[in-house]
Amino acid sequence: MVLGLILSRRLLCRRHGLLQRCNIRSENSSRSAAVDSVLSAFRSICGEDGVSLGEAVREQHGKDESVHRCCPPDVVVFPRCVEEVSALTKVCHQHRLPVIPFGTGTGLEGGVSAVKGGVCFSLRNMEQVLDLHAEDFDVTVEPGVTRKALNAYLRDTGLWFPVDPGADASLCGMAATSASGTNAVRYGTMRENVINLEVVLADGTIIHTAGKGRRPRKSSAGYNLTNLFVGSEGTLGIITKTTLRLYGIPEDMVSAVCSFPSVQDAVDSTVQILQAGVPIARIEFLDDVMIDACNRFSGLSYPVTPTLFLEFHGSEQSLKEQVSTTEDIAQSNRGSDFQWAQDAATRNRLWKARHDAWYAALALRPGCKAYATDVCVPLSRLPQIVVETKEDLIENRLTGPIAGHVGDGNFHCLMVVDPSDPEELHRVHLFTERLASLSATPHIQPESQRAIFRDKKNKQCLQQMVCPPQSPDLNITESVWDYVKRQRTMRQTKSTEELWQVL
Repeated sequence: MVLGLILSRRLLCRRHGLLQRCNIRSENSSRSAAVDSVLSAFRSICGEDGVSLGEAVREQHGKDESVHRCCPPDVVVFPRCVEEVSALTKVCHQHRLPVIPFGTGTGLEGGVSAVKGGVCFSLRNMEQVLDLHAEDFDVTVEPGVTRKALNAYLRDTGLWFPVDPGADASLCGMAATSASGTNAVRYGTMRENVINLEVVLADGTIIHTAGKGRRPRKSSAGYNLTNLFVGSEGTLGIITKTTLRLYGIPEDMVSAVCSFPSVQDAVDSTVQILQAGVPIARIEFLDDVMIDACNRFSGLSYPVTPTLFLEFHGSEQSLKEQVSTTEDIAQSNRGSDFQWAQDAATRNRLWKARHDAWYAALALRPGCKAYATDVCVPLSRLPQIVVETKEDLIENRLTGPIAGHVGDGNFHCLMVVDPSDPEELHRVHLFTERLASLSATPHIQPESQRAIFRDKKNKQCLQQMVCPPQSPDLNITESVWDYVKRQRTMRQTKSTEELWQVL
């Protein structure tokens, strides 16, 4: 009888597995049939050369710089204008095909992975700087324009765009991911520097988040739709234009490197420099493991101890004041004398080394993969959190060099792991869980969990945010689209109950 029961269970398991495989094949077949039926429509919109089914092209668009495996789309399209993006999106909406926007593929979180296949919109052919208003300090660009390309275009105007995440990323992609970077401590992140967006919604509708052609420096009228889309990572729509805030190029710039005997001393200095009101442009922290990796990878020779990279912008007189205050604070925390980088070539080499930290970390263990974590904490908690994280890495024998935009309370552990070692993978997994658990601590936010938005837990979280506790369950996706569209004609909501009706 026991033998019969075991055999029955095995047969049930095999039947269940067979049904699962059949369902997967059925889903894949349905998706392939849907793609085949729209290929001619795609070609009629953006031409024969604007549609690619090639395996190499699809794989190129199914992966970014992250550790995540390649998930290629079923087809890649190359629209040349917003009208083509809208038309293509309408076709995808009609046939319920997933849409994945693709800029330059420099992300570190797997956001371009086509986990359910579908259509990748490669926006590289939309690469025009459309409107420059130097006297108003703003510019409008298409999604194929990168950060470095824009600054090259602005070179003779005396203006620049300072948000610098390191990679030469697409500016619309930077808006979609709310990118930050080394200059954020003084100039802010993308959220503070995007004035207006042109967005194509899931059904092909084209909207302008601040009004078509508008470039307001500020507005208190209606909902802040611009900031709704900044950081939405392609989940609410495809950004096809962004209007950005520009800044005057500083009269002078100077960079410096300062070493410290401990992590605590380096981070304490950061907090005290900001508390002293020094308008520092960049202040980056590298622990001993990271500075060693940067020395090897970039041919530098800085002491292998916790280190701050600093940069000051301003007039000659203001720089003297900033540097004097910063040196006094650093020395009071046992910092070394500043090593200066005053000419442009030396400064560029210094900051290139910082921007190459990802590749420097990978070079510590050839053949391994890197997994990026990203935690943002209040400045008052920064020294404690960084020290505790460093101790956790040492205790668990993990390679995780730390670098961060500590002026914003933001730091990264770049976990370098052997994907063929299950035991090490398990230790890394437990470490990242502990790092993420910081979110349970008041006022501490783990930024690196953005990719979790693909799982069911986040749908529940979104439901809790969008729906009142006792309201009937809503179709979240449709509710968001309805909200975005209807708000364009709404200027006031008289009561909470009315707001829920709109949503």
